[in-house]
Amino acid sequence: MAGFLPFSAIYIEISELFAAVWGFNQSYTLYGILSIVFTILLIVTSFITIALTYFQLAAEDHRWWWRAVSGGGSTGLFIMAKCFHFWSQSKMSGVLQASFFFGYMGVLCYGAVLMLGAIGFLSSMAFVRYIYGNVKID
Repeated sequence: MAGFLPFSAIYIEISELFAAVWGFNQSYTLYGILSIVFTILLIVTSFITIALTYFQLAAEDHRWWWRAVSGGGSTGLFIMAKCFHFWSQSKMSGVLQASFFFGYMGVLCYGAVLMLGAIGFLSSMAFVRYIYGNVKID
């Protein structure tokens, strides 16, 4: 569920992108807002994974690496769920359209999982290095 908050930050923009790319005869012209939303996505993903890593370390569970990756990357699964919702609402039909749509969107969502998982891991790694670097042993 760690990916729900970053996904909710980009939900409206994802809907507009899907409508522009996959069919409703719209052109997408808000590239400045897209870059702002992308920056917000990266920041929210980073903060959520840092918070979850902190809670995990506070519970004395020091195996945080893959949970940070999966927590950050789980936003890609929500994007894939949005793909299925968009497919059910659109007028696309047929095997060829389905294979193109889900093929391209599967690759895009996999890229989002890798990118956001890396962001989550790197931000958690920086956080863990910072907090354990400030521990003083006397």
